[in-house]
Amino acid sequence: MKNSLTKVLLYLFLVTLTFKMTAQVVGGSTVYQFVNLPASARITALGGNLITVMDDDINLAFANPSLLNPTMHRQISFNHNFFPAGISTGYAAYGHYLNRWKTTMHAGMAYVNYGTFDQTDITGAVTGEFKAAEYAFTVGAGKELYERVSVGANLKVITSQFESYHSFGLLGDVAAIFHDTAHNFNLTLVMKNIGSQISTYNSTHEPVPFEMQAGLSKKLKHLPFRFSIIYRYLDRWNVLYDDPNSEEDLFFFGDTLTATKSNVLDNLARHFIFNGEFLFGKKDNFRLRAGYNHLQHKEMALRNLRSLAGFSVGVGLKINRFRVEFGRAAYHLGAGVNHFSISTNLKEFTKM
Repeated sequence: MKNSLTKVLLYLFLVTLTFKMTAQVVGGSTVYQFVNLPASARITALGGNLITVMDDDINLAFANPSLLNPTMHRQISFNHNFFPAGISTGYAAYGHYLNRWKTTMHAGMAYVNYGTFDQTDITGAVTGEFKAAEYAFTVGAGKELYERVSVGANLKVITSQFESYHSFGLLGDVAAIFHDTAHNFNLTLVMKNIGSQISTYNSTHEPVPFEMQAGLSKKLKHLPFRFSIIYRYLDRWNVLYDDPNSEEDLFFFGDTLTATKSNVLDNLARHFIFNGEFLFGKKDNFRLRAGYNHLQHKEMALRNLRSLAGFSVGVGLKINRFRVEFGRAAYHLGAGVNHFSISTNLKEFTKM
């Protein structure tokens, strides 16, 4: 069975590579960007990305299916994120371990609701209303192929509607992780959002947000703390936005460097997300989290004003059979997002 699953994963990898992978730009130039939003409050609190930790959190499989493992059996989770301007996003997921095939499966639904808009004619007169929303139904599988090496794959079916414009797409994720439990060390590689539009909004195919990521995590031996370092856009180097109105090139918190050094260092820093998580209690029932995303900090900063854009914090608490979590991320000087999650394991209720 191990060889069969290996062939299936390899087949999925090769098939998804045949799709158009022309997305070589960052943010705002691809369709289906909502699939990169954090799936849970925990992920929001940790800089918006967590691909390096293998535990019982079923939400992590949305971005990295190689994290699927037997501890996620019968885990169920519900998440909702409150964005400014009445926009809301969410994700619901369920995991199941198939003992016969030694494989963990998961299914989930991600959504973003942009709200209701006024429909107007060319003169600006209101003629009605319309709505906009996007959905991603996800199924995936993961298993340990060899000792300390696990692999996984996701298939995401995308549907998007903006007024009378509709689009349908298929995306795939392929991932692998090396997990050394003896030293509490993980190293992972993820290829995200491989795919294409199947039907387009206006007969023009647009690129999808393909991205390669790598990351590592380490839990300290003498301190209840785990940190992660994630490198985004492994498939491209230049992720700077060329702002024609920029008068000077600033780095971290407004420190000015020479143009050449600033460009190189700033571009490098934009690839990284740093986060850490304190784990308290015998079963890690209380958790404190923080993260920093330099790309988000720079893209959402205002000239000559310092802000906490790119920084995030959060807390997680196990109450009886439920784990309740909150994440807060600063997206801009004037606004942030609040993310709430609740999860449980259905096995807990069978013990009653």
